[in-house]
Amino acid sequence: MTSLNPTALFSLEGKIALVTGGSRGIGKMIAQGFLEAGAKVYITARNADVCNQTAEELSKFGSCISVPGDIGSAEGRQHLLETITASDNQLHILVNNAGKSWGEPFETHPDKAFEDVLKLNVGAVFAMTRDVSELLTSGASPDDPARVVNIGSMDGLHVSTVAHTGTFAYSASKAAVHHLTRTLAIELAPRHITVNAVAPGYFPSQMTDHILNHYGKDIEANCPLKRVGKPEEMAGVAVYLCSRAGAYTNGSVIPVDGGTSINHQHVET
Repeated sequence: MTSLNPTALFSLEGKIALVTGGSRGIGKMIAQGFLEAGAKVYITARNADVCNQTAEELSKFGSCISVPGDIGSAEGRQHLLETITASDNQLHILVNNAGKSWGEPFETHPDKAFEDVLKLNVGAVFAMTRDVSELLTSGASPDDPARVVNIGSMDGLHVSTVAHTGTFAYSASKAAVHHLTRTLAIELAPRHITVNAVAPGYFPSQMTDHILNHYGKDIEANCPLKRVGKPEEMAGVAVYLCSRAGAYTNGSVIPVDGGTSINHQHVET
């Protein structure tokens, strides 16, 4: 009989993971969760100092390796792959977390917002997955597939107004990430690679600090649970998707937002 012991069910012992945008915020939460579950974790981010500092900080939980670079460019992705393959010939987990937002009113929302945000939030997700697919295939098996986890957003599931900021390019990009997830799930399943997305609500991070500082009470009021997310709640869903417990989940978009994206009550602000 197969063991259903939770310790074994959610273990990532022996797994090798890559987390893009892993130096801060949600990426850092997920990286720590993977490390504490037993995985070896590569993190990448554009700011080399912050990336190196985070890897050093997280190394108390396990093997965390910093590979600074710009995954939005082919050269940056190539450097990342060369660094990983110098030590490892396979990957078991890819988390596409790197992304950016752009808040500006409708009347002045520039073309550049769509060019920059969609290039990183959507184009780089596809390119990163394509470029590491051979490494993921090497780490995959029918009973234990390799995993891709894309970080979408609740803003790709509903129209957010509570933050009072025009995020047209960002919201569109995250909706695209959710559908790209489904497309890639079908494409990569024959290689024994699952692809899922997480759609977070508000979690404390550099990206959300400004909004939470100005509209935190409104955001909490708009959430049925009346709060923002905690690190363990983001790490937990990522560990589930990448552990034996999540091996049969494929093509799903999982909201982790306290119910905000299904709350259609109007909140006075």
